[in-house]
Amino acid sequence: MTVKEVCELTVVHEEVVKRVQKNLPDLGGMVQIFKALADETRLNIAYSLTLEKEMCVCDVAAVIGSSTATASHHLRYLRDHSLAKSRRKGKMIYYSLADDHVHQLVKVAHEHAEEGDSRGND
Repeated sequence: MTVKEVCELTVVHEEVVKRVQKNLPDLGGMVQIFKALADETRLNIAYSLTLEKEMCVCDVAAVIGSSTATASHHLRYLRDHSLAKSRRKGKMIYYSLADDHVHQLVKVAHEHAEEGDSRGND
């Protein structure tokens, strides 16, 4: 038996709708964060930076199996979207996650995905 996932009656709870609409923030910044992390390579990089606090571009390239130019491109993208930060040490550039919020976001997403896998969901 299939369960319909729509209301059988159309009843709009005006007070709920108004309250939610009044409290909805501008979500543009959040959209950009999720867009940046929706790319599998960038998410791999971000997750790698939850395992190692800081990595140079060469190490990131080796982890994701790409050229340093490709890794650098993705790292710059993460930095430009405030998800990563960089620092120069001599001739090397090191990247880390921008802050603990990004670290938590990536870890929570991973935990949620793992829970879905254990329940047999994708």
